[in-house]
This record gives sequence, C-alpha cells and structure tokens, in this order.
Amino acid sequence: MKVAPSLLSADFMHLAKEIESVSNADFLHVDVMDGHYVPNLTMGPVVLENVTKMSKVPLDVHLMVENASFFVGLFAPLNPQIISIHAENEKHPHRVLQLIKNAGITPGVVLNPHTHEESLKYLLESVGLVLLMSVNPGFGGQKFLDLVLEKCLKVKELIKRYNPGCLLEVDGGVNDKNIFELQQAGVDVVVSGSYIFKSKDRKLAIEGLQNVRQPLA
Repeated sequence: MKVAPSLLSADFMHLAKEIESVSNADFLHVDVMDGHYVPNLTMGPVVLENVTKMSKVPLDVHLMVENASFFVGLFAPLNPQIISIHAENEKHPHRVLQLIKNAGITPGVVLNPHTHEESLKYLLESVGLVLLMSVNPGFGGQKFLDLVLEKCLKVKELIKRYNPGCLLEVDGGVNDKNIFELQQAGVDVVVSGSYIFKSKDRKLAIEGLQNVRQPLA
C-alpha cells in the first residue's frame, strides 16, 4: 500500500518539522481549497513552493476548487507528480485532464461519496489515478464512510476494464482499523491525515499502513 499523509492535518507553524516527520511516505497529499467549491481555504502555490524545497517526497495535489484550469496553471510549475480534479465540478473535464497531462503531470479524477462510479467510464482512459472520497470534502478529521468500500470494488472493476494501469486512491478517515479492508477492496494508495499526524511516531504509523496486516480476530 502506498501512503500519502495529508498536509491539511499538519501544524503549519512548524511545517518543515512536520514534513520531516513523514519523510518515509510515498506521496505528500496537498488539499487545495478555494472557499467556493468547499467552505474552506487552504494553501496556495507560495506555500507549496516552500514544501518542495523541504522534501523530495512526490506531491499529490487534490484540487477542490472552481475553475480548475486556473489552479492547474498555478500549481503545474511546481512539478507535482499528480494533480486531481473533481468530476462533479467540471463542465469539460477532458480538457482540464489534458492540460495536466500536457504539463508532464499525472492527471487524476475525484469522486465524492454520493457520485455514481459509472461516471468514470468515459474518463478512465484519460487519467492515471482515481481518488474516491470516503468523507465529504472540505474538512479534516471526519469519520470514514463504510459505503465507499463497496464503491472501491466497483471502481476497481472499471479500472481493470478500461485502464489497468490506473491507481485507485481513497481519502478520508483512513486508519489502522480500516486499512486491511481497503487493501482487500483493491485500493493502491491511501490518504491519511489525522491518524498519521496525531500518532506519537508518525513514521511508524505510515509503515503500519504501508505493510498492511490482517487484524486479529
């Protein structure tokens, strides 16, 4: 399992130290919120530029914004590995996904918990990652929605049919209690914020998610 700690849960007063504490992660997950698509504001490109100077861990940028193409233009010069956009909020998603791809970045598409997985069918060939939200986006520390496990299975089948190389990622309420079920559902990458950043030993918490173990009966 690949693990992406969510910087939304980090202490921004000590950001360099926080990033160092999760340096064994596979990605750093960056939630970009504009206060319109979701009722919250987070970091912009100036902060993220500093993050790239502090860490060599690849960036996984999740745009929770209106006018995604504008934000792609802001963040693409920072060379993240992934930029993901919400399918629900784009009138012309293929156009924005191609914009991301043309910048040499892996394009991803995100579905909110209520969005039907069939909407992916016509987007899968254009992306390298599907991100399923297992909470409603906009705030950290929410409880995992179990309904997403069934959705993961269905999306994995679509991926196998239309784009076998595509990664499946889940974001929201991920911890050591549900990681085994997520692996069994075919998930490749998990985003975890509160669980990792509230752990006494963050690197150990990441390793525990990376090396999934079946829970004791």
